[in-house]
Amino acid sequence: MAPTPTFPLTETAHSETTLRRLLGGMSIFTLLMTVPQALTIWVGHVAGGVSVLSWSAYLLSALLWFWYGVNKGDKNIYLPCIGWIVLDAAIIAGAIAYR
Repeated sequence: MAPTPTFPLTETAHSETTLRRLLGGMSIFTLLMTVPQALTIWVGHVAGGVSVLSWSAYLLSALLWFWYGVNKGDKNIYLPCIGWIVLDAAIIAGAIAYR
């Protein structure tokens, strides 16, 4: 029986490290891209066209991902969810307050 070919551990670890860094960067980027929406609502008092239903779905998703990430012990999952929960809740509250 021929031996099973394997990939070097360092190549796999490097690939995973790169992916985790990319995911972390994208998490920060997407959170920052959402901040202007919250500022428009809370500073400009403009909530026209903001769907409370859509943002509530995003909030529910963030809560579920947070729970999953905590259960898995994966900081790349649950830490960004804290930001999403805060932003989603702020947008929902502002959309309700400034309709």
